Amino acid sequence: MTKAGTVTVAGKPNAGKSTLLNRLVGQKLSITSDKPQSTRDRVVGIRTDGDSQMILADTPGLLDPTYLLQSAMQSAAVSALSDADCIVYVCDARDGVPVSLQQAAGLKAPPRAATLIALNKSDLLGPNERATLANALPDALFISALTGDGLPALIAAIEAHLPESPFLFPVEDVSIHSVRFLAAELIRETALEQLGAEVPYSVACEIEEFREDRSPIYIRAVIHVERESQKRILIGEKGRRIKLLGTAARKKIETLTGSSVYLDLWVKVLQNWRKDAAALRRFGYTTHN
Repeated sequence: MTKAGTVTVAGKPNAGKSTLLNRLVGQKLSITSDKPQSTRDRVVGIRTDGDSQMILADTPGLLDPTYLLQSAMQSAAVSALSDADCIVYVCDARDGVPVSLQQAAGLKAPPRAATLIALNKSDLLGPNERATLANALPDALFISALTGDGLPALIAAIEAHLPESPFLFPVEDVSIHSVRFLAAELIRETALEQLGAEVPYSVACEIEEFREDRSPIYIRAVIHVERESQKRILIGEKGRRIKLLGTAARKKIETLTGSSVYLDLWVKVLQNWRKDAAALRRFGYTTHN
C-alpha cells in the first residue's frame, strides 16, 4: 500500500526551511536568502520515492506581525499547520533549545499532527553543544539542509507518519505551482540577493505576460516597490542595477524552464502596498481585514 500526505515545514525566520524543502524535492522551488522573511506564502513541492509521496509545504517564518503583510504571512503559516499530516519544526541548532512549536506559532493548543523537531545547521555545532541539545531533546533529529547530513533519518521519520493513500499527484511532478509563479519568485530572490537591507522587503513581483509559445519564452514582469526613492535604487544609475538584476534572474528562469528566456523587466511604485489589503489581495495574499 502506498502512502501520501501533507508535510508542513515550519519554523522561525532564517531557520533553513526553504533550503530543506529544495533538498527534499531535489530541485530549487523555494527561494533562499540570508535575509529573514524571504518566504511570504506557502511554496509546495512534491517528493515521490518508492511507495511514499510527500506534499511538502514551505511556510513563512513564524513571527509577531507588525504590519498587514506579516499578518498574512503568519496566517499562511498557521493555516498550513492545521492542514498537515506531519509537521517538521525546523530550528537553528545554534540557537540552543527551541521554544515549543505551539509557543512559536502562538497557538492555543498544540497542532494535531505529529511534530518532528529538526535541528538544522547541526554541522556547525561543537560536541558539547550537540550533547546538550541531545539531552534536552532526545527525540529531535540533527540535520543539515545545506549538506544533506541527517536527512535519511528525517525522511524515514516523516514517512512513518504519512497515512496510507494512493499518490495524490503524478510521480513525475515536483511542484503544484506554475512556472509563472516560480519565475516571479526567482526575480524576487534576485532582488533579495542584490539589494541592500531596506529595499528587498518592499519588493513584490508580478508577471504581467508569460508567453511560452514563443522562442525565447517572453516574460514581462513588474517589480513593485513602495517609494520613488526605492525605485531609483532598484533601477540604478543609467539603469545599470536593474540590468544586472534582470540578467541574473533570467539565467535562473532559464535553468528552471530549460529554455531561453526574454525577460522584460519594469519597476513601478505602489505606495505602502505591504500595509494595503487590496494590494495584498492583488498579489495573492489572504488578508482578514
